Amino acid sequence: MKVLVATDKPFAKVAVDGIGKVLKEAGYELVLLEKYGEKAKFVEAVADADALIVRSDIVDAEIFNAAKNLKIVVRAGAGYDNIDLAEATKHNVCVMNTPGQNSNAVAELVFGLLVYAVRNMYNGTSGTELKGKRLGIHAYGNVGRNVARIAKGFGMEISAFDAFCPKEVIEKDGVKAMGSVEELYKNNDIVSLHIPATAETKNSINHDLVNLMPKGAILVNTARKEVINEDELIKLMEERADLKYFTDIMPAKNDEFASKFAGRYFSTPKKMGAQTAEANINAGIAAANQIVGFLKDGCEKFRVNK
Repeated sequence: MKVLVATDKPFAKVAVDGIGKVLKEAGYELVLLEKYGEKAKFVEAVADADALIVRSDIVDAEIFNAAKNLKIVVRAGAGYDNIDLAEATKHNVCVMNTPGQNSNAVAELVFGLLVYAVRNMYNGTSGTELKGKRLGIHAYGNVGRNVARIAKGFGMEISAFDAFCPKEVIEKDGVKAMGSVEELYKNNDIVSLHIPATAETKNSINHDLVNLMPKGAILVNTARKEVINEDELIKLMEERADLKYFTDIMPAKNDEFASKFAGRYFSTPKKMGAQTAEANINAGIAAANQIVGFLKDGCEKFRVNK
């Protein structure tokens, strides 16, 4: 069995070594394609692969059509909107993600952004503290739970809303469960986004929803840029000089945000949530183990397509 690791943004060497060890022990061959740049190189490399590990790399119809032997694709990370699930199913390919492996890394970044925000981007002026602030967590999955855990150490008041997570699951963690998304935004000084990009969530973070937040509010996005209605958020920030937006996913309208809202807006140059050595290693090795489990035993625990 040939396993292709195709990563234009490569794994750390220690992660590649770990992946290689898992595959070697299973009797599989590792093929590495890093910093390939041109998609044609990806298309060529995947032609005889039985399994594929990617990060943010696009796996679309062209890739599936070229990959005649492909049986499984694993996205090393939680989000998988870079993979065309319908095409995967059409080609009888199983798609998995590696939920939870990057969760702590993303959650810690939330607080890096928040401290930067409340201290006025370290511009020398007097800021505020996170202690006592009301934090709303929008979606209570693996990342959201880690955010709640860290927030307790800061002494914050924590609530969450998740349409798919039972109230009792949230509240057993000492987090207040909100009854609606509107209630979450209305009753929190800070909202941290952890929703996936789906047909229902794209552009859902809009003018009217964010405008429910109280004066001095901060919106933090370490989820997906597609969930933000950028035009409406820009309009709202023009209307409300008290509102801050901090993100690690650069908006399509980054230049407009940056020019209009200096001191109230910040974006990292690229998505940084999973950019830690630990998350890199965890996600890569988890992906390798899931491939072995699928090919040897038919385990589909983390399958995301039908």
